[in-house]
Amino acid sequence: MFISQNLRQGDYDSYLIRQFIPRPAQDAYDALRTLNLELARLPETVSNPTIGQLRMQFWRDTVNKTFAGTPPREPISILLHKAITELAQRTGSSSAASSIRFWLLRFINTREKYMDNRPFTSMAALEEYAENTYSTLMYMILASMPLRSVHMDHLASHIGKACGLVATLRGVPVLAAPPRPVHTPGGVESGNRRSQALLLPLDVMAEVGLREEDVFRHGPQAAGLQDAIFKVATRAHDHLITAREMITNIRKGVNPGHEYEHQGEMEHTYEQGDDTTQMDVKRGFGVLLEGVPAGDFLERIEKVNFDPFQVKSSWKLPWRIWQALRKTQI
Repeated sequence: MFISQNLRQGDYDSYLIRQFIPRPAQDAYDALRTLNLELARLPETVSNPTIGQLRMQFWRDTVNKTFAGTPPREPISILLHKAITELAQRTGSSSAASSIRFWLLRFINTREKYMDNRPFTSMAALEEYAENTYSTLMYMILASMPLRSVHMDHLASHIGKACGLVATLRGVPVLAAPPRPVHTPGGVESGNRRSQALLLPLDVMAEVGLREEDVFRHGPQAAGLQDAIFKVATRAHDHLITAREMITNIRKGVNPGHEYEHQGEMEHTYEQGDDTTQMDVKRGFGVLLEGVPAGDFLERIEKVNFDPFQVKSSWKLPWRIWQALRKTQI
């Protein structure tokens, strides 16, 4: 109940998608998406960086204890332990759980690296961050099914990158605003040391002549802001286009048409065997639904001329998710 309420209140997109995740992976999905929410909120909920680092170390220790079979009495770790225990029972092996642990530690380490809201030096750096967070979340859900497929991982990589770029765009109005006070457990209001931040890639900002101080002072009227947003949104859209083309080709029974840049890296090695790609996409399509909210946001921000301060929430999202399921296309 705690987990589902957290998702509903803090990550409604995931709350909508969770019911379409394959049932064996739903507990892992709930635990991992709730952890993502917890880590994303850390910069806003801690009063200084040292406490934030301690919280990150707590989660690393929690992960190690959970995968060692002694989860702390904490809702996320208890649910995750249940998921990996049942996964081992279904598969008769611990290899899938080992993959999840690898991805999860990489995910936490990446979140910690950018916990101070440091700017991304380039579009490539932002995409790497998205790969190590949002794509990695999808890898973990696939592993929890378990489903190990080069093409599913490739799709997850592109969709996750799109989600990470979209999350950055969504965060612009929030992080550029003055920080709100932090309330301690005792109800005391304390100062929030988070500085205003703009996480758009520095190379993109330089290209369009955007200065972060202008965004802090003038918000959507800052010169160059919409141009910078357009460039990041376009890159996110490119990733979704690639994923859609791959899905279309797979459904036709032809080569997906794109090489997977991460194939051969750790946890991205695959056994040769019968081609089960079409079946894999059908089995794991619920995981790929993460691309639907990203695509929906990109449509909405285009309609307001790439002004992130004007984007409204989407009442159509549940219908769009249903349509994606019906058509097997994100």
